[in-house]
Amino acid sequence: MSYKEIIDGLKARSNAAAVKRMARFGINPANTLGVSIPVLRKMAKEIGPDHWLAQRLWKSAIHEARILATMVDEADKVTATQMDRWVKDFDSWDVCDQCCSNLFEKTRFAHQKAIEWASKRGEYVKRAGFVLMAALAAHDMQANNTLFRSFLPKIKRQSTDERNFVKKAVNWALRQIGKRNTALNRLAIRTATEIRNKNSKAARWIASDAIRELESKSVRKKLEIK
Repeated sequence: MSYKEIIDGLKARSNAAAVKRMARFGINPANTLGVSIPVLRKMAKEIGPDHWLAQRLWKSAIHEARILATMVDEADKVTATQMDRWVKDFDSWDVCDQCCSNLFEKTRFAHQKAIEWASKRGEYVKRAGFVLMAALAAHDMQANNTLFRSFLPKIKRQSTDERNFVKKAVNWALRQIGKRNTALNRLAIRTATEIRNKNSKAARWIASDAIRELESKSVRKKLEIK
């Protein structure tokens, strides 16, 4: 499937009503066609891995083409420079999350960029740092506890950021780390307790929500089974 065929196919599936619904969930409607994620995943499967094509799709600046790019790019060919370039283009939380979960977490730079981006000022760049932390905690079964312990000070430090898309990602990272194993569960709850004492509405929400889940019977049961 050629680049032109892909772009034409995306435009043929455009749905104005879907774009309006997406906007209500905080997704940037600019350059957005309203094509669903299941459709994009089906297209990605038909296209197959293609690093060069992913670069062209990303440069199109079309919302769905960029998400599709994250699905077909090849993680072993992604450079740190590409990651820094793409993260600066993030203009919507779903592109950020899809890119981190579909592609960036699989690269050899994922741990490094999680730490680096979490300290940046830009809303979506910072979000990307914490989404990467959450994704690694959920999926990187080879990583040891030391890596995730190194994320906790960053989570604590950035917990006062009141921006919606940042605080939700900080919370997500904290919860995912705390669900990884019993040792990290204890450390995550301790971190959340310290965060709760901060004079910040965002921090109190992040901490209370995380503690509620991490101390729940369902999480404790899963950790015991592990």
